[in-house]
This record gives sequence, structure tokens and C-alpha cells, in this order.
Amino acid sequence: MKIKDSVFIISGGASGLGAATAQRFVAGGARVVLMDLNDKEGNALAATLGANARFIKTNVVEEADVLAAIAMAKSEFGGLNGAISCAGIGPAEKTVGKDKPHSFDVFKRVVGVNLFGTFNVVRLAAFEMNKNAPNEDGERGVIVNTASVAAYEGQIGQVAYAASKGGIVSMTLPVARDLSRSGIRICTIAPGLFETPLLGTLPEEVRKSLAANVPFPSRLGHPDEYAQLAQQIVENPMLNGETIRLDGALRMAPR
Repeated sequence: MKIKDSVFIISGGASGLGAATAQRFVAGGARVVLMDLNDKEGNALAATLGANARFIKTNVVEEADVLAAIAMAKSEFGGLNGAISCAGIGPAEKTVGKDKPHSFDVFKRVVGVNLFGTFNVVRLAAFEMNKNAPNEDGERGVIVNTASVAAYEGQIGQVAYAASKGGIVSMTLPVARDLSRSGIRICTIAPGLFETPLLGTLPEEVRKSLAANVPFPSRLGHPDEYAQLAQQIVENPMLNGETIRLDGALRMAPR
């Protein structure tokens, strides 16, 4: 599928990986609907991107919100060809703390946003894209999800985050198989350490220490490098059902 003239919804699209993907896709001739809870940043980015971008406030765990974003893609840009899921949260908490067990509410919230929210976008976007006429390769749409290297090497305090991202990895192949008859592909990107708003809150010395752990290149990943891979997934018809690590050969230590 070509980026040019295609229409995408992008969750977590107001900042970080989602924003970089929106910028790259619009530069390549796509039209995008940014989905995020951050009104200020979402509207500002959409205004910067111009006529081929729209923003809609979206809670990915709410069916009505995701359906509204899909409806905007159809009404503003004439359809839906792809969905990129970048929305996620990652509070840290150990299974057993000094004086209490891991909060069950926190665990449910993390899994809810990261895993349930991702699947909510997947199922609703795929249902809409299933209505598309197939292109010359028989494709009706493409989905890109975001996991994390924590799905494989979750660190101390990342039990909820790792579980949520592991679920995204695990559902990638069965969803690809489910959607194969519809001509809809799905892949997952598992980023390592990237320059995102979450890491941006850390002190500079901590950021440098994290970057030094990456074998090569020994730095934090740039969000546009995530966007480059998302574009390659969209444009390469043989990429399907796969989770791709994007981490500079990083393998996370326990802490």
C-alpha cells in the first residue's frame, strides 16, 4: 500500500512516536486523523501539518471515541486505509512493595489503555477497512501496533507494562491470520529506548546512562526512526503478522 493518498488514524498522535509518524506520513502525501487525549498538543500539531491532518480527542478504550475518529477519517478524507496505534502509559510499580501489593487498579489501567485500547482500535479499524475495495495487491488496509522491548525483558517495576505490551505481541499473529481473508495486514513494532515525552522527563545524566546501554547506535532512538519503520510496514506487502524489534540490539537488564 502506498502512503500517498492513503488515510490513517493514529492514536497517541499528539506527541512522541505518533506525532513523528503523522509528520512523516503527511509529508509523503497521506491524510491523517490524530487521536489523543491532549487537546492542546493535538490541535497544534494538526494545525502545523495543514489541510491533510485533523485532530479528535480520543480515549482509545472507549468504543464511541474510536468510532468518532473513524467517522472523521471518512467524512473529512473519504475513507480509511490504515491504523497506527501509539497510545500508551507506563507507571512503574513492583509486584510487592514495602508495605502493600501492586495496586490492582493500576495494573488494570495499564493493561486497559495499552492492550485493550490497542485492540479496540484494531477491531474497529479492521471492520471499517474490510469494506474497502482491494488494491492491485489485494490489500484493503494495514495496521501497525506498538509494543516494547519490555514485552521480552520487562524490568523491575514493569510488570503491568510488560504484561500489556506482551499481549500486543501475542495477538499480532492471530489477528493477521484472522484478517488474511480480508486482505488486511498487521505488524507490531517493539521499540527500545526512544526520545519520547516519557523519557524526556528524566534528568540528562539518566538519559545519557540509558543511551550508553544501547550497543549500536549508542543513543536513544529518534521518533522518526519509528515512523520510517511504520512506513516500511505499510508499503511492503510481505510484512505481515510480525513483531519487529527496533532497539539498536539492546537487551534490557533487570533494572
